[in-house]
Amino acid sequence: MKALVLLSGGVDSTTCLGLAVRQYGRENVSALAVSYGQKHTKELDAAKKIAAYYQVEFLCLDLAKIFEQSDCSLLQHSDQEIPKEAYGKQLKTSGGKPVPTYVPFRNGLFLSAAASIALSKGCSLIYYGAHSDDAAGNAYPDCSSAFQEAMNQAITIGSGNQLQIRAPFVLWTKAKVVEKGLELKVPYELTWSCYEGGEKPCGKCGTCIDRAAAFEINGISDPAME
Repeated sequence: MKALVLLSGGVDSTTCLGLAVRQYGRENVSALAVSYGQKHTKELDAAKKIAAYYQVEFLCLDLAKIFEQSDCSLLQHSDQEIPKEAYGKQLKTSGGKPVPTYVPFRNGLFLSAAASIALSKGCSLIYYGAHSDDAAGNAYPDCSSAFQEAMNQAITIGSGNQLQIRAPFVLWTKAKVVEKGLELKVPYELTWSCYEGGEKPCGKCGTCIDRAAAFEINGISDPAME
């Protein structure tokens, strides 16, 4: 059994990679990072270091051209400010729409591209690190269990039943993901989640806030902030 893991360089995808390596062995796992025109390369640099740590094949795909029409605040060409507040507060003013850092159908695009690569490499599984906190309140609808199930069905049918999606944390909180990662001895000190590309995480954007809370619930400080 061979698996392709979508690796952003953050907590959730790195935990997915650790899980896949434990289940299938590093020789049967490849990591795929995606450049989508984000404001900085910190997460891509982190993904490369993490793949090297696990001694798995590292692939990088450039899909930036597809997002050139989007004004999402995460993208390099956007002049929108990245919100410095928790997702819950952002959703109160979003009118039911996803949060401003939602990149249009990003996970759908990533999974579709990953499916083509996975099939070409003889993989039968794609792993990605969606979890319930990101899906809550429609913040990131492409992290929901309904989305995962629909994409899995499409990719399974479209691949002639050769390929499936695994989102092992899709019903978990981020705190539970971290708990699992600590059990797996995931190198969280190598990860990067912050939407800003500073020397250290800003500690104020939605993903920094969620990440810090997940580590705090597990009784430890965030290694990235040390």
